[in-house]
Amino acid sequence: MSITLTPAQRLLSPLLRCCYCCCSLHPPLARPSSLAPGASCTAYRNEDGAAPAAERWEGYVDWRNRPAVRGRHGGMLAASFVLVVEVLENLAFLANASNLVTYLMNFMHYSPSQSATTVTNFMGTAFLLALLGGFLSDAFFTTYAIYLISAFVEFLGLVVLTIQARTPSLMPPGCAKVAGAACEPVSGPKKAMLFAGLYVTALGIGGIKGSLPSHGAEQFDEHAPRGRKGRSTFFNYFVFCLSVGALIAVTFAVWVEDNKGWQWGFGISTIAILLSIPVFVAGSRLYRNKVPTGSPLTTIAKVVLAAAFARHGGAQSASNGAVIDRAPSPTGSTDMKEYCKPGDICGVAEVATEPSQELVFLNRAVQRQPRCGALSCTVQEVEDVKIVLMVLPIFFSTIMLNSCLAQLSTFSVEQAATMDTRVGGLKVPPASLPVFPVTFIILLAPVYDHIIIPFARRATGTEMGITHLQRIGTGLVLSIVAMAVAAVVEVKRKNVASNAGMLDAAAPLPITFFWIAFQYLFLGSADLFTLAGLLEFFFSEAPARMRSLATSLSWASLALGYYLSSVLVTVVNSATGRGGRRAWLQGGNLNHYHLERFYWVMCVLSTLNYLFFLFWAIRYKYRNAGVIKG
Repeated sequence: MSITLTPAQRLLSPLLRCCYCCCSLHPPLARPSSLAPGASCTAYRNEDGAAPAAERWEGYVDWRNRPAVRGRHGGMLAASFVLVVEVLENLAFLANASNLVTYLMNFMHYSPSQSATTVTNFMGTAFLLALLGGFLSDAFFTTYAIYLISAFVEFLGLVVLTIQARTPSLMPPGCAKVAGAACEPVSGPKKAMLFAGLYVTALGIGGIKGSLPSHGAEQFDEHAPRGRKGRSTFFNYFVFCLSVGALIAVTFAVWVEDNKGWQWGFGISTIAILLSIPVFVAGSRLYRNKVPTGSPLTTIAKVVLAAAFARHGGAQSASNGAVIDRAPSPTGSTDMKEYCKPGDICGVAEVATEPSQELVFLNRAVQRQPRCGALSCTVQEVEDVKIVLMVLPIFFSTIMLNSCLAQLSTFSVEQAATMDTRVGGLKVPPASLPVFPVTFIILLAPVYDHIIIPFARRATGTEMGITHLQRIGTGLVLSIVAMAVAAVVEVKRKNVASNAGMLDAAAPLPITFFWIAFQYLFLGSADLFTLAGLLEFFFSEAPARMRSLATSLSWASLALGYYLSSVLVTVVNSATGRGGRRAWLQGGNLNHYHLERFYWVMCVLSTLNYLFFLFWAIRYKYRNAGVIKG
């Protein structure tokens, strides 16, 4: 059965022209073993034209809310549209966020501290709102719908910011900044317009972050090794595409904002997010969309309450003696059908299976009759809640890493600004220094996926090669190394300033800013290992009804890391500034800071955090390796 392609599909993926037939799109998955070579897929359809149940993706629908069909929906080709969209989406986000502090200082006349606080709040809010996007994707809408709604909302916010930036009457009065004179900051309706544009944009960004990664990951068949490997590749290249968008943002977009005007900078973001919508829609006929199953928070509350109020002496539920067990490596399926013994009726609530032995206090929710019939729980629901509670310590252990990453956009930039930033005849602006970590990620992601992972699979004889928690742990170790390297580089930088008699000089120090590249290298590598590992870990381990919300924890960790960084700076200054002493991170001259001591503190905290991670990671058993012990 041939399908007419849209012009956008032909433009974006020439592969669609030759492999869009439902019989040939994914040959290993599309064609039943009994289908003769050359036979038409139509023969495997019912009289009404619908695909038989054996050919459908259970629990998935297409963009028209019809049952998704194997071989026609899902796969890497469908996920490739998501990867292109991620480039545009992250370009739209970071084109403004990476240089927004400059806009607020120079055009809205905010002080440096006000500008930094506003940007931190904006980015933190955007990432935290990913939890809302993930929740709505799981509970009420599909990830497909949430992305389209969120992209339109972000577009509206960027339109507001663009209109304000290009209309002088909507900006605060211009003023010439002279010593001792303060410009009037934006206020009144103009300030309201600025913040309305920023936070409508943040709402859209949150919805996209909460839906797009899980939408791409849902395109793969987790019941087949090929599908699980494809999903792992998708997450690696998702971080790769995220970095490509960031690279364009911190180079081209920043240059336009600084040299052509902010109306053009906001315009680039507006055009990028607008273009992402038709690109996303172009893959509609390929997508399989997970059917929402109601609020996951309701399930969590029900299980916890059922366990708390279960009758201590009540009759125990019937059991066939089969106990869910877990394994230390992520293989197999998260579907409850994988827990059923031969002969059991799988996929129904009455499967007589005992829950696992982790978090045994929750087992009371199914082992004893609850007083209230509304609190009746299945083994599947209890296991779902257990896995949510078990991944939380892993989530908490990544916040410190993201606090280290926050240094790349704060103190590391300030360090580089005091150094020689010339490359030949070109002077690199400080706002473009994030080009280092994103470049490292762009270079490392293909190497990791095509060289390191295949080698690890051969060496370990396992499907994954490197488990999710091993990837996250590697990122945490690299963050420790990065903080130690940053401390050593800062000592060298201050020694150069001292030896050259330039501790109070405004001129660049006689040391190249490429020394800063070392900490960018380690933190960029840490980000690659941890972010890709976290996204895949949360998605693959989370219950099917909570995957988008769980994946959003990766972005929430990033937001909390930025907030923690600000708290640590405040605490360090408060602790070291007592008794009339000069605080480590206070003053207008970075050469008089004790930044190297702060980096050592971060290194020690990161080490303690890694030990915390190890404690929980060693004890963690993967849900999707669950098997039955009779």
